Amino acid sequence: MSNFDAVPAPACAVGESPFWHAREQAWYWVDIPGRAVWRYDPANGALRSWTTPQMVACIAPMASGGLIAGMETGLFHLALGAAQEALATPLAAPDGLGPGMRFNDGRCDRQGRFWAGTMVMDMAAARADGKLYRYDERGLSAPVLDGLLTQNGLAWSPDGRTMYLSDSHPRSQTVWAFDYDCASGVPSRRRVFIDMHQYPGRPDGAAMDTDGCYWTCANDAGLLLRFAPDGRLDRRIEVPMSKPAMCSFGGADLDTLLVVSISAVQPPGAPWAGTAILLRPGAQGTPEAMFRA
Repeated sequence: MSNFDAVPAPACAVGESPFWHAREQAWYWVDIPGRAVWRYDPANGALRSWTTPQMVACIAPMASGGLIAGMETGLFHLALGAAQEALATPLAAPDGLGPGMRFNDGRCDRQGRFWAGTMVMDMAAARADGKLYRYDERGLSAPVLDGLLTQNGLAWSPDGRTMYLSDSHPRSQTVWAFDYDCASGVPSRRRVFIDMHQYPGRPDGAAMDTDGCYWTCANDAGLLLRFAPDGRLDRRIEVPMSKPAMCSFGGADLDTLLVVSISAVQPPGAPWAGTAILLRPGAQGTPEAMFRA
């Protein structure tokens, strides 16, 4: 197992959506059912959190300040101030976000458009009602993709011309690649990039490095898997939690991975379940883009 450091934060029920805020030199992530946004400053060890009025599943920094967030009823702007509760201002809501659903994985493309997908929270129902949306200066798009069970794994290649998306549901376990038009924000030529039935775990959240390699958290397998641009598995890193949920590159040199995890479905007392760790995988990541609409 690679050397790692534990982030001094309480365990999350479902830790998700970590990112490195370059302007603040700090890490952010969420606890979905805990309705919380977490911030950790590695320079001084300061840790704080804000509660949210709904479950918050994905966040990204906004160039104008605060965060854009995918929640239960739509997309919101979150203002994080001195109060313990984040101020949530609605931005947009898709028509197809019904009861028992919420947003899941989300991230900005290289041009600063926010992409996020929806899912049915009851995974046992195996309802493919999830859809993928784009949000930019034109507002919220119509569904760009539909038929998703558990949308996940959004990432873009270093040049922005390839988009990646996964479905982490046990009935899917697939990562797709798309050609991506950077000017219009339209993906095309969908093809299977990774069939995760061939590998341990399910493809959860992901990150991209400067070599164009796709890092996915192999949920249920306690692994980070690095796939080359041709889809070849070229590295695997064991992590101490069995359910890593998402990873993100950060730190001053973007050579550190923050890995967050899930404790909600783990046995009581499972070691490391729900914790966040920092490790250096021997690769450098691409910076997270800010939402710029």
